[in-house]
Amino acid sequence: MSPKPLLRLTVNGDALELLVSPQQTLLDVIRDQVGLMGTKEGCTTGSCGVCTINNARGEAILSCLTPALEWDGQSITTIEGLERLGDLDAIQKSFVHYHAVQCGFCTPGVIMSAKAVLNRHPRPTDEQINDGMAGVICRCTGHIKVKEAIREAHAFAADPAAKP
Repeated sequence: MSPKPLLRLTVNGDALELLVSPQQTLLDVIRDQVGLMGTKEGCTTGSCGVCTINNARGEAILSCLTPALEWDGQSITTIEGLERLGDLDAIQKSFVHYHAVQCGFCTPGVIMSAKAVLNRHPRPTDEQINDGMAGVICRCTGHIKVKEAIREAHAFAADPAAKP
């Protein structure tokens, strides 16, 4: 049996060194080794978007399709990493304010995808929102409240002390 390779990965600002097997996905590592359960496993084929995380550039990444070892030396942010010092991120506040959640299963992936949209477009158009959210499937809602929350997140970004 050959030894497992070492993965150096920064997760939500924490530098980690983990022994992983070559077949492990980033989702496997996040949930099973790092112990963060916010990132969900839905389809394992990249079709539903519930496993979405953000890379260091703030882009959406499907963690269920991503081999963990490809991320050696890199940084990622999960849903747990958006909250800072007990304060929710602007997109999280906006989701609470606009009641943009239903059952909650896909919510972490939806929020991380929304965060990626806002990283590119701080005041996104409906077309930019639709493009950025196209890979996220929610079976409980028609995305009306989700889109409203994304469109209006700038208000919470402008006033970090604002409460949802």
